[in-house]
Amino acid sequence: MNGAPTIVSTATAVPAYSATQDEVKARLRQLFDLPTRRLDAAMELFDHAAVERRYSVEPVEQLGQTRSLSAIQEIYREHALALGRKVSAEALARAGATGADIDLVISVSCTGIMIPSLDAHLVDDLGLRSDVRRLPITELGCAGGAAALARAHDFLVGFPNARVLVVAVELPSLSMQRRDISPANLVSTALFGDGAAAAVLDGAARPPAAQGGIAVLDTLSHIFPRSTYALGFDLQDDGFHSVLSKDVPGLLKTEMRRLVTALAARRGIGREALSCFVLHPGGRKILAFVEEELALTREDTSPSWEVLRGYGNQSSASVLFVLHEWREKRKPEPGAHGVVAAFGPGLTTEMLLVRWS
Repeated sequence: MNGAPTIVSTATAVPAYSATQDEVKARLRQLFDLPTRRLDAAMELFDHAAVERRYSVEPVEQLGQTRSLSAIQEIYREHALALGRKVSAEALARAGATGADIDLVISVSCTGIMIPSLDAHLVDDLGLRSDVRRLPITELGCAGGAAALARAHDFLVGFPNARVLVVAVELPSLSMQRRDISPANLVSTALFGDGAAAAVLDGAARPPAAQGGIAVLDTLSHIFPRSTYALGFDLQDDGFHSVLSKDVPGLLKTEMRRLVTALAARRGIGREALSCFVLHPGGRKILAFVEEELALTREDTSPSWEVLRGYGNQSSASVLFVLHEWREKRKPEPGAHGVVAAFGPGLTTEMLLVRWS
């Protein structure tokens, strides 16, 4: 078969509340019990985060409210279901599909736990068939959105007549830790926002997308040796505590060029033929390091910066937000090749080689 699995639609959704970075800083000045000099220094992290606004399921006045893990999970469940339903329904509508057309649903989230998982609830909410295959992904963190697209590709290679729904929902605002003044918590609080994104993918044997399809030509997974310490969450009684090493940007930089080159070479494509870089906006330093390693300009990566600026880092949903930006605003010429890449705990990167049609 000459065709490839294709991303035929994307959709994004955010909660009702939003706050500027200045509003978040004002709230944190009320919460953090620090001497003025240390508090001022902590707030400088927010000034350099490249985030101007982020969204949350609660107003900024409730940010950092102390809750038990069970209380956090109850709020998470309510809002994850609402956002997941909304964004999935929109992605299906954009694809001209119904729930009954879906053969596999992949749900992704690392900021809360639901058993049964979100995808199980979508069976009734969206009219998915009772024989739909389900794959919930939790522990891949920010890499989860790209990993879900990659696993959808793998499934569709084996079942070229099938359709897959991918949905990612992240609500990191619920676990902002007011008593944790570690650099990892401060950086995470400066970066993260809530949001949801979804995509529908078709197998190669299905009719071509009417417009704007993105063929997934190949995928690559890579875990960096001896790097499990660098990124993740520590689950405690009061929610998730961020684990974030300053080594992350440097670790990514050491391998990015080689990995991108190797992925493209599998399909006989040189690095110079890649013009679309759909990069997870993990943070200002991460984007800058990847730009440097791949010899990219700020224009090359502007959709990633736009998502970071307007929404913050939304963990697994972020790379899908960036993909949506590329589809809706950049609209590359048919035949343009590119790479979708996200980074998460492990330390892991998930990549896809894509071609616009």
